[in-house]
Amino acid sequence: MEDVERKIKHSIRRYKMIEQEDIVAVALSGGKDSVVVLHILHSLFKDRPDIRLVAISIDEGIHDYREKTLKTARQICKRLGIPHETVSFEDQFGLTLDQMTNVGERAPCTYCGVFRRTILNRTAKALSATKLATGHDLDDEAQAVLMNLLRGDMERLVRLVPAKKPGLVPRIKPLRSVSEKEVALYAIVKELPISFDECPYVSFSLRAEIRDMLNVFEAKHPGTKYSLMKSFDVLTKSLKKEDVDLRRCETCGEPTMGDLCQACKLLKKFFPS
Repeated sequence: MEDVERKIKHSIRRYKMIEQEDIVAVALSGGKDSVVVLHILHSLFKDRPDIRLVAISIDEGIHDYREKTLKTARQICKRLGIPHETVSFEDQFGLTLDQMTNVGERAPCTYCGVFRRTILNRTAKALSATKLATGHDLDDEAQAVLMNLLRGDMERLVRLVPAKKPGLVPRIKPLRSVSEKEVALYAIVKELPISFDECPYVSFSLRAEIRDMLNVFEAKHPGTKYSLMKSFDVLTKSLKKEDVDLRRCETCGEPTMGDLCQACKLLKKFFPS
């Protein structure tokens, strides 16, 4: 437990994740990673009146899955006394993720990723949050780096580098140096209310294949994930670009590089008129 907390404190200090007067919105799914982030941030800053925490949960509308994790999210927020906001795909976009998957042509993870990012940023701004904390751990970050390298998608790789952009609440990842197994063990030892249920759509994603491949390498060559992230940290200075002038989406007003944000482009497929 001490080692996990030490790593998280080090990451917060090194990357200046949380500063004076910050209002930190925590993306709380109810899974182990997000619950541990909320718990640790609360323990670190509960005696700091200048730092406020709020939690945001998203109900994508995944039958027989999300209901359970939202129950866990409500439990941990009630236990810690943290304000909790729940926002659904159906209320925001008129369709659940299950419905989008049934009628759409894209993979479910494409819809989920785009619409989750939009709701988190929109809701965090509405709550006056200055930072948005996510539960991405070492495994998640290593997978993202390798996945973008294998795709040759340098634009997405660049986006992994923290940057301040107008209209976007800066994201922080306190668990970036903590492995998934460590997070799970920490949650169990601390007796936190967590859900180990896996999203039923996970098998549709390339990330699942990358995850399995990295786990094989990690078992044969311990430290692979740490080495991958150390290499990425060395590359970050070269990957940083000049700030891109973001426009406002013509439909929803969210920041975008084009006339329409990705969320509105996807919605046009469902609602052409």
